Amino acid sequence: QVQLVESGGGTMQAGGSLRLSCAASGLSRSNGIMAWFRQALKKEREFVAAIRWGGGSTHYADAVNGRFTISRDSAKNTVYLLMNSLKAEDTAVYYCAADSSRLIVSALREAANYDYWGQGTQVTVSS
Repeated sequence: QVQLVESGGGTMQAGGSLRLSCAASGLSRSNGIMAWFRQALKKEREFVAAIRWGGGSTHYADAVNGRFTISRDSAKNTVYLLMNSLKAEDTAVYYCAADSSRLIVSALREAANYDYWGQGTQVTVSS
C-alpha cells in the first residue's frame, strides 16, 4: 500500500522561505516520479514541480522556476520542495503525488496521470 505524507506547511511572510517534505512508503521507485501540485481556493489543481527517482531530473512550472527547488533523498524515501522568495500567489494547499511509471515530459504536468496522492499541506503567504 502506497502512502504519501506531507509536512512543512505553514504561514510565511512574502519573501520568506518554507520547505515541504513528502515521505513515501510502499512505492516502487525504479521508474517512478514524484511531484508537487498545488490548489488555491476556487482554482484548479496545478503542477508545481517533479523529480524522477532514477537520475533525478527535475521539471518546474514557469511560475516557480528559479524560486522553488525539488529534491529527493532516496535513503529516506523522501522528496522535498524548498520554496524561496514566496509570494502571496503561492498561497495554496500543496499536494505530493507519485506514480510508479515513467511519465514522459508532456504527461508529468497532468494531475490525472498520478496514481497516488498525499493529504495536502496548507501554505499561506502573507503580503
